[in-house]
Amino acid sequence: MGSTGKVAIVTGAGSGIGRASALALVAAGYNLALAGRRADALELTAAKASQSGSGQALAVPTNVADEASVRSLFEQTIRAFGRVDLLFNNAGTGAPPVPIEELSFEQWRRVVDVNLTGAFLCTREAFRVMKGQDPRGGRIINNGSISAHTPRPNSSPYTATKHAITGLTKSTALDGRRYNIACGQIDIGNAATEMTARMKDGVLQANGSVSPEPTMDVEHVARAVLYMAGLPLDANVLFMTVMATEMPFVGRG
Repeated sequence: MGSTGKVAIVTGAGSGIGRASALALVAAGYNLALAGRRADALELTAAKASQSGSGQALAVPTNVADEASVRSLFEQTIRAFGRVDLLFNNAGTGAPPVPIEELSFEQWRRVVDVNLTGAFLCTREAFRVMKGQDPRGGRIINNGSISAHTPRPNSSPYTATKHAITGLTKSTALDGRRYNIACGQIDIGNAATEMTARMKDGVLQANGSVSPEPTMDVEHVARAVLYMAGLPLDANVLFMTVMATEMPFVGRG
């Protein structure tokens, strides 16, 4: 497939869902700015992208929790590609799964800074760019997670930020209407990545037991992101849940 001329920014692009989604987008002809903390991981994603797609990939080491770093990410993207059509707010982190009374303020704040403040900072810059470019508008996709609906035990920082992402998605979708900016959220359950590898050995359940959980191929997530991204701006997937069919989520487990 030839280049579409469209430009995407993917945060957390150095591994897992971010890398898989970036590769799907570049294979579909997008030019990409790959954002993440680890330059070596971003360069590996960029190298894979150069082999698998017709679009170009630019690695931009970024701390999404830092205002200046996010601004630089968008400035470098504009210099390289001229515009931004898509932002995938995917970067995220968690805290140790300990009882809330044992959680430090620093652990709480780190999760909030990356998962929530980082998504806000990137969304704010995307609005500034998308409102002013010609043709005007673009799309923002937020990674909400199953935890935007239902918590795991001992997950208060992650769950709180992912519930907050739902509010950010709704506000962004509302405020973006007049500027032709669409915003949607993908809630992902048990995609097989480095972060979910431990699920094969067993994870804590709500009843106190430890049980292994099924996972799904991360490529299913990448295809879902690509579908959301490929819609015309007069159509939007506001919320999508894609999950391992047999994971404990629906009902009581």
